[in-house]
Amino acid sequence: MYVWTLKITEMSHYHQHPSAIVDQPADIGDGTQIWHFSHIRENSHIGENCNIGQNVYIDANVTVGNHVKIQNNVSLYNGVTCEDDVFIGPSAVFTNVVNPRAVVERKNEFKPTLVRKGATIGANATIVCGNEIGTYAMIGAGSVVTKNVKPYALMVGNPAKQIGWVSKNGQKLHFNTENIAICAETGEQYILEKEAVRKVS
Repeated sequence: MYVWTLKITEMSHYHQHPSAIVDQPADIGDGTQIWHFSHIRENSHIGENCNIGQNVYIDANVTVGNHVKIQNNVSLYNGVTCEDDVFIGPSAVFTNVVNPRAVVERKNEFKPTLVRKGATIGANATIVCGNEIGTYAMIGAGSVVTKNVKPYALMVGNPAKQIGWVSKNGQKLHFNTENIAICAETGEQYILEKEAVRKVS
């Protein structure tokens, strides 16, 4: 029987399941929870109040913002950065080399991947390295992202294609003839200009 463990460091208080491994030094924020069989590598940076699911691997030098949820069986490899409020669904896949070979050393060829604030990556999606996922974008389950994704874009398929726009709360946006849309959940207003969406303040 496992007993939940509270880790206290000079910088923060976080919860670590006894089966999880955290290599030091690692920077982990207050209130973060690290679940069964996960492995956090040295020199990684994880923000406050994150939820790291079962069997998650976070590589050295990876940065994860505050309030990020990483579901089971996800690996974030060197070169991945997630900003605040990102959701990563179960078994989503990130890469860091475009043309990997078992017998060719390419550790100096890692291509960065940036997941912007509030974005959602669905279960079993694949994010090809070298791309940016825009603020509050939504990547559908099983999609394969091969290019940059605009803020608030809704992407599905292999390769992923944009089929619409979503609000900050993840509701599909329907624009009228004046290119205005209202989030059905929050009532917030959005405007579509020059093939880009922004929330009206």
